[in-house]
Amino acid sequence: MLVIGLTGSIGTGKSEATRVLQELGAEVINADQVGHEAYTPHTESWNAVVDAFGRDILQPDGEIDRRKLGAIVFADPVQLAKLNGIMHPRMADMVAEKTEQMRSRGVQVVVVEAALMFEAGWETLVDEVWATDSSLEIVFERLMSRNGMDEQEVRKRIGSQMDIQERLDRADVVVDNSGDVAALEATVKSLWESRIKGRVEQA
Repeated sequence: MLVIGLTGSIGTGKSEATRVLQELGAEVINADQVGHEAYTPHTESWNAVVDAFGRDILQPDGEIDRRKLGAIVFADPVQLAKLNGIMHPRMADMVAEKTEQMRSRGVQVVVVEAALMFEAGWETLVDEVWATDSSLEIVFERLMSRNGMDEQEVRKRIGSQMDIQERLDRADVVVDNSGDVAALEATVKSLWESRIKGRVEQA
């Protein structure tokens, strides 16, 4: 089984690339969904987060109010580091478990989609890392038109992430997404043919 980690800065088309890989036959593990599972009330990670940040972050039904928690951690790097220290290792265990379940089912290609692939140290969970990339001009255009962000908001979001060049330098494959959706689909399909198909067929 081949496990690809797919990452990329905001607005570079990471989710779109994942969709194409899924259509080509890969099974997907989405870090955001794993995060939601990790916040399930009364699980080990839920208990740890509530112990660390207090019961004020809970909704009446016991669910963690992600907005309240976000307001705490994104305003203070120390608090964010504390939350990541709790969540990233637990989520890594969940990703590894899901990967093994897929392996036992005979799945041939798995994509782990995670914005924080390197920050969380998850590159050890995958065989190779692919990073989507677009010019800053295109990223600004996408986020301002698609997400309704203003320029200052976009700069803040990009600034809060890992340095773009560092991410690209650490990736095994850079997926250029400077064109339209059709161009990205062609790029991903070409990578599938050149990097995945042969390895899977040999296995």
